Amino acid sequence: MTYQEENKALLELYKDFRVADVRDGLDWIGYHNFGTMNPSVRPLFRTKAVGIARTVRYLPFEGPYPEEKGDAYSEWQGWYYNNVCTYPWSNEIEDGDFMAIDVSGVDVGLMGSENTLGALLRGARGFVINGSGIRDTDEVIMQQIPVWSNFVSQSMVQCKIQFDQKDIPVAIGGVTINPGDIIVADGDGVIVVPRKVAKDVAKYADQILGSDKDSRKALYEKLNWELDDSVIK
Repeated sequence: MTYQEENKALLELYKDFRVADVRDGLDWIGYHNFGTMNPSVRPLFRTKAVGIARTVRYLPFEGPYPEEKGDAYSEWQGWYYNNVCTYPWSNEIEDGDFMAIDVSGVDVGLMGSENTLGALLRGARGFVINGSGIRDTDEVIMQQIPVWSNFVSQSMVQCKIQFDQKDIPVAIGGVTINPGDIIVADGDGVIVVPRKVAKDVAKYADQILGSDKDSRKALYEKLNWELDDSVIK
């Protein structure tokens, strides 16, 4: 099985799991203190996403800072995007990728309404960003682009951050994320499953989800509620 074929199989395996199910699955195999991101990493809006981690890291900009203003600044910021704060990973996105972007906690809008939409077009399933990293949030929400971050930002990238590396281990919300790990995110936050234990975790997450559906289905019936997808296997 190729790496891409394995990705598809893992996405199918995890597509119905809630963050809570995955948390339980990790506990069941002894990963009690790993996987759950800090609760400060929150969704922009109530949504869910499951994907394969594609990682990138940006560092705080070291200078020098420009003296240009007005039209000259416009020219300089174009240079900055092309040489300092580059996006070499954006054209490498594959269907099913969940972008894990470490911006070193800097208050900066690396991603916005236009470039998140471009990433979505290439197959990105969601974004989790360390610090801010997201702006244009009214449009991002309107476009239903799944994003989890600590807060939102107004600022563009110039004089803020510089590209460092891609496809490396990063730390977001207190959790190490390696390329190829499984990321599940919903209203409960974000959780990461190391790829090497993904199938074992899925076994017990499925057990938890199935039991929960059975119990809630019985309660739905007692309440004379119409059954929905959350209780139907």
